Order: sequence, then C-alpha cells, then structure tokens
Amino acid sequence: MITLTHLTYLYGREMRKHHFGRILNVASVAAAFAGPNMALYYASKAFVLSFTEAVAEEVRGTGLSVTALCPGPTGTSFGVNARMEGRNFLTMVEPMSPKAVVQRGYRAMMTGRTAVYVGPVTKVGFFAARILPRRVTRAICKWANGTPGRPAF
Repeated sequence: MITLTHLTYLYGREMRKHHFGRILNVASVAAAFAGPNMALYYASKAFVLSFTEAVAEEVRGTGLSVTALCPGPTGTSFGVNARMEGRNFLTMVEPMSPKAVVQRGYRAMMTGRTAVYVGPVTKVGFFAARILPRRVTRAICKWANGTPGRPAF
C-alpha cells in the first residue's frame, strides 16, 4: 500500500506537469468485502480501490486519469505462490485469462474510467456486497477462503 501510494503520487505529480497521464492500480473483487482468513489481502485491496477512486476524483479535469482494475479469479500462479491451493473459492469458478483481464483494464484506463469490474464473479460480488448484510458476506468469504495457513494471532 505504501509503495502504491508513493508511486501514484510520484508519477502523478510528473504527469500533472504535462497535463496528461494515466495510472492503472490493481485492486480486486476482494476490495468489496472483509475477508476472514485473508484479512490483510482483502483490506489492502479495499485500500487500493478507495485510494484510486479518491485520487481519480481529485485529478478530474486535469488531463490525468486514475483507474482501479478489479478482477475476480484470474489464471495466474498467484494462488500457488500465496499457498492457497484447495481454498473453496478456487474450485467454484473458472478463472479468467490474464490476457482478458489486462485487455479490460487497459481499455478502461485508456477511456478514463475510474474503476473496472472484470468478469462475472466480480460483478456479482460487488452487487452482493451492496445488498447483503456485512455479517453474511463475512461468513461467505470465510467459507470461500477456507482454513487459514496460520491463525491471525
């Protein structure tokens, strides 16, 4: 979060001098929820989305745009690297191809959109987060995330 913030401001200041620039920050469907058993990941993605939306509004009309890319499950090695094999949500849906996610993010950034929600899981997730009670979405996320690799405390 610290690096993303610094880089956004560092490059954003330079872009503003030229009255033109585009920044794409990667959030996630996780940004819409509190995620038991993956608390830091979910919270960090919520930060990315909120920060990006706020900065996008701050620079509106200056020639700059800031976009948050919010993909759902994507076919990368992220799950293996994060030791997430066997988590319930990884077996529920077919992941999107990285190429499709990147193309959607690029198009959104180039057209100045503030956020893009990529894939059906993400769209349903953000909609559900708006209508379901938070305790319900926490329970769903806890189930989907499975048993943590180690306890929070």
